[in-house]
Amino acid sequence: MTQPASLPDTFRLALCAFNLANGGPSRGSFLAAIDARLARARAEGAALLVLPEYLSEAFLAWKPEGLEPTSELAFMASEAEVLLPDLRALVARHGVSLVAGSVPWPDGAGGHLNRAIALLSDGRDIVHDKLALTPFELDRDSWLLTPGDRAVHFEFAGLSVMMLICLDIEMPALSCLIARDAPDLLIVPSMTSSLAGYHRVFGCARARAIELMCSVAVCGVVGAAPGTTQNDTNVSGAALYVPCEPSLGYHGVAGEIAPVDGTKGEEPFLVADVPVAAVRALRAGGAEVWPGNWSAQHVTLVGE
Repeated sequence: MTQPASLPDTFRLALCAFNLANGGPSRGSFLAAIDARLARARAEGAALLVLPEYLSEAFLAWKPEGLEPTSELAFMASEAEVLLPDLRALVARHGVSLVAGSVPWPDGAGGHLNRAIALLSDGRDIVHDKLALTPFELDRDSWLLTPGDRAVHFEFAGLSVMMLICLDIEMPALSCLIARDAPDLLIVPSMTSSLAGYHRVFGCARARAIELMCSVAVCGVVGAAPGTTQNDTNVSGAALYVPCEPSLGYHGVAGEIAPVDGTKGEEPFLVADVPVAAVRALRAGGAEVWPGNWSAQHVTLVGE
């Protein structure tokens, strides 16, 4: 991959653990909610706002009466298609790029993908389709999804960037693949129903920052959307993880807001600076013990 021509020292982003109860009862109210969060991100100097996985659950607040769970994916996908032009207009107005969480998206064969969409301030759209699906996402009686098959690198604002979604970050095989050309920033929208899921996703995100020698930004939805049939509890927070190096403060946490369930209206909103130049210097040989892209090809697994 061609390296960006100019490298910023830092890159400021905002992570919003969107409270699904705040999406409102209509498309207009939902867009107003996103507008307000983009305005906050801009006011705090962020160039990018990241929203969580299944942000589209908020659309169920205005779903048709009697909509069956098996039809919810198609409904959310159609709403996402209608809303995207307005979301692009908000990005253009604020000059802040937006990872618009994830939404169901037609797979071209009658099914749906779980797609994260990055709407960039330069006019590009970048997508990532979730690769590793949960049992819930393979349930024919509720939400049956199709897995994606590509991990996409893209350049933005002088950084190399990738997106993964929730369970993707827990897959060691995928981490080994990414290690061949690790990004400066790995963005991970998520949705987890309990503290167990939160700790799995955020713990693995923290591990990826160490082993890939990169920055990992992760946030998930909280609360519950009016009209939900599948996800009545959501627990999450927001964090920016970095390698555990002395020059970065030892502990690997550039910013973190603890998990909440959103039932009291909480909505974690984290603004943090990605230490782009510092991590690049560590990758170039400044790290304490990092072995680079260590493949284990020389290792043989034996039994005794």
